[in-house]
Amino acid sequence: MGRAFIFPGQGAQTIGMGRALAEAYPAARDVFDEVDDALGEALSALIWDGDQDTLTLTQNAQPALMATSLAALRALEAEGVTLDAAQFVAGHSLGEYSALAAAGALSVADTARLLRIRGRAMQEAVPVGVGAMAAILGLDFEAVTALARDAAEGDVCQAANDNDSGQVVVSGHKAAVERAVDMAKARGAKRAMLLPVSAPFHCALMQPAAEVMREALEEVAMDAPAMPLVANVRAEAVSAPEEIRALLVSQVTGSVRWRESVGYMARQGVSETWEIGAGKALSGMVRRIEKDIAVRNIGTPEEAAAAAAALQEN
Repeated sequence: MGRAFIFPGQGAQTIGMGRALAEAYPAARDVFDEVDDALGEALSALIWDGDQDTLTLTQNAQPALMATSLAALRALEAEGVTLDAAQFVAGHSLGEYSALAAAGALSVADTARLLRIRGRAMQEAVPVGVGAMAAILGLDFEAVTALARDAAEGDVCQAANDNDSGQVVVSGHKAAVERAVDMAKARGAKRAMLLPVSAPFHCALMQPAAEVMREALEEVAMDAPAMPLVANVRAEAVSAPEEIRALLVSQVTGSVRWRESVGYMARQGVSETWEIGAGKALSGMVRRIEKDIAVRNIGTPEEAAAAAAALQEN
């Protein structure tokens, strides 16, 4: 059975995530301590006892979600599941960094610092109120790409996240994104709605953040991952560190090709995905993309133990 470990992106964050893992597994607690040390602040206190709005700030949500994912992975390891249980790793947007840390390409500390830099750079790239994102439901990627192009009218408007066959997110200047929302219904969309995000991610407006990440990534050590990463912007497997660095820079302004990435993994023999960390959004997408792929979530001690038991039975 081919298996992929997949890692969630922004939007999955909730107060209290990972606390039970840290209480049950010393190695999971160590991840949160390592992230706190790397950032020079008690991010774990915010994650477990803080304010949801503060946690949702991009510069906090990104390292927090990575910490929770890596804590869940350490829980699996404590239950006897080794990394070679996965044929591929993949992540949605910031989840690619979690995937690379999981596969040993980046240290946890470096990943935390990179995500803090990435979060700040993405937030600062566009003044608040200038950009927006919207989810278009019921149209495929090609239709939404055409919609975004027609809505742009000289502004930036791009298909940013190809999440599944009926959910595509557009990103760009607020006025253009609002035009896309208005036009979507007439083109057959079931729903079109602005998203509660603080910046227009994965579009050309993020170019200043891409340049920041180019410099930041040059400063960190990166090894080849223990198993290939299915990259967001390529929708295929990569392993060479220099190629991964370049793709992480491209990812800031490029589309997250999640639907194609899941299809690629299915064609390579993946029949099961384990979503490692907070939330279950990616598992829902996988079900809608490839109905024959089984999904499992690893976000609590009980889920980690159950996954390990199931693996030992097979």
